[in-house]
Amino acid sequence: MHDTHTPTPIVNCFHLFIISIVILLAACSNPPDREERVGRTGLAFTDAGLTAWTGEGPHPITTTVWYPADSSTEELAWTVGVFRAGWTAPDAPLSDRHAPLPLVILSHGTGGAAAQLSWLAEALASNGYLVAAVHHHGNTALEDQLVPHGFVLWWERARDVTAVIDALLSDARFGPQIDSTRIGVAGFSLGGYTALAVAGARVDRVAWEQYCETHRTTPTCSLPPEAPFTMADVEASLSTDQRAQASLREAGRSFRDQRIGAAFAIAPVLGPAFDPESLENVSIPVRILVGTADREARPSVTARPVARMIPRAELEMIPGTTRL
Repeated sequence: MHDTHTPTPIVNCFHLFIISIVILLAACSNPPDREERVGRTGLAFTDAGLTAWTGEGPHPITTTVWYPADSSTEELAWTVGVFRAGWTAPDAPLSDRHAPLPLVILSHGTGGAAAQLSWLAEALASNGYLVAAVHHHGNTALEDQLVPHGFVLWWERARDVTAVIDALLSDARFGPQIDSTRIGVAGFSLGGYTALAVAGARVDRVAWEQYCETHRTTPTCSLPPEAPFTMADVEASLSTDQRAQASLREAGRSFRDQRIGAAFAIAPVLGPAFDPESLENVSIPVRILVGTADREARPSVTARPVARMIPRAELEMIPGTTRL
């Protein structure tokens, strides 16, 4: 919406890589013709300061990482179920051509997984970025069980992002390769909310509840189709869970991570839940992308008003498009 700044390289590259999705999808049945190979690996982090929603051990933060790989490695097709998720070299040696590497953290949508954003991760990694996609506990297809906490305690996703940055910077393999002064975040749908939250946007639960009193049937105020439970189930579960009650008390605080230098929100949701003052105080460059026909992330509900309030936000609307 606003164009009051000189975009950082991370923001400019995000725009370029959005376009690359078309190229990647068209070529997904054949190995990509590119100079830089892309490696991929999985890391099992935990947040020892939090317990899992199931109460069994520490809060898990399973993460998929893409990175520039040594040119001698062979990229293989990555399939997740029946879906193609691009071409990567599993556990390939890290290339030393680009160090230190800028880092981008990705946040998937409701019930999604890292593979949902592999098109963006692969494009970034092939251009010299280290990319880490968080699987948000309780709200990811990677886990056997979806739980109410993962669907309605959205701000917990911002904690996941911060925990992954901490873990990667301390990681023996990737930590020394990261440029800690160049860290960005990107997310899709509920992941778009996550990107805005770590940029400094706070939740106003009172305003959210008032909005939903008169908009109960809208996608913004109802559980998504992926949720295998009802709102009654959610209320019953959270009302007796001490961890959930503690989280609810912290809903309105800032989860800003000062290490994040730019944010990219793709089809973000939950606009009415944001505290306007917090949006006005977001100081980093933010880019928002949404299709004009998106029925879940309706531009009039989130993208437009949020972009108007964030001083350094840019909004791009793709005419006539919606999510798949």
